[in-house]
Amino acid sequence: MAASNKGTLAQMLEFSWILYNTGGLAGACKVTVTQPKEAAKNISTATISCTFNASGCPTSLPQVQWFRYLASTHEELCTPVCKDGGKFKATGPGLGNHALLQINTPTVNDSAIYVCGIAFSNSNASTSKQTGGGTTLVVQGKQKPLPEESVLMIVLSTLLFLYNAAILAVFIFFFKAKFKLLRKRGDLKGKHDKNSGRRICQAIAQEFYKKRYAVNSPPPENVERNDSIYQNR
Repeated sequence: MAASNKGTLAQMLEFSWILYNTGGLAGACKVTVTQPKEAAKNISTATISCTFNASGCPTSLPQVQWFRYLASTHEELCTPVCKDGGKFKATGPGLGNHALLQINTPTVNDSAIYVCGIAFSNSNASTSKQTGGGTTLVVQGKQKPLPEESVLMIVLSTLLFLYNAAILAVFIFFFKAKFKLLRKRGDLKGKHDKNSGRRICQAIAQEFYKKRYAVNSPPPENVERNDSIYQNR
């Protein structure tokens, strides 16, 4: 009975070793990949990092592959050799299971989601090949300089606006000055007409008074008769 148990245990160990080498054993090689959400960038380059953790995997270094997903398609950048060596440069994995993708002179067309893939080619386990969650790279477009015609048009429009504003200011100034002058003349004329009407009323009153006084006053008394008036009759 003991011999039978030892034989069964040996068979189980042998079977487990076969599954381990073929990757059929669950948890034989498990890889997890971590990526930052946003890429680090400066004026000339953009860098995307990738960190992975491997457990139960072969001691050989894995392959690092890079992909990117655009708006409507995806591209294989480095699998593991970069197709465009002047544009992309992949380094690693190095110490600490760390890999990098460097993008030289990034442009608006390089805005995408970059994905890092780690693969242990010596393992057949499904968990030995994993990808990260992706890193977003957004490159703002550079504003194009205005053509000379547009600059000249802007300058002329500004000068025309300032000229019209100056003309309007002068017109308002003279309009206010003329309005004040006319108002002053109107006040003087009103005073003159008022004085003239007052003098006319005074003259009429004096004339009326004279006529009334002449009618109501009695003839003078003791008027001597001058007989010389009738001497020649």
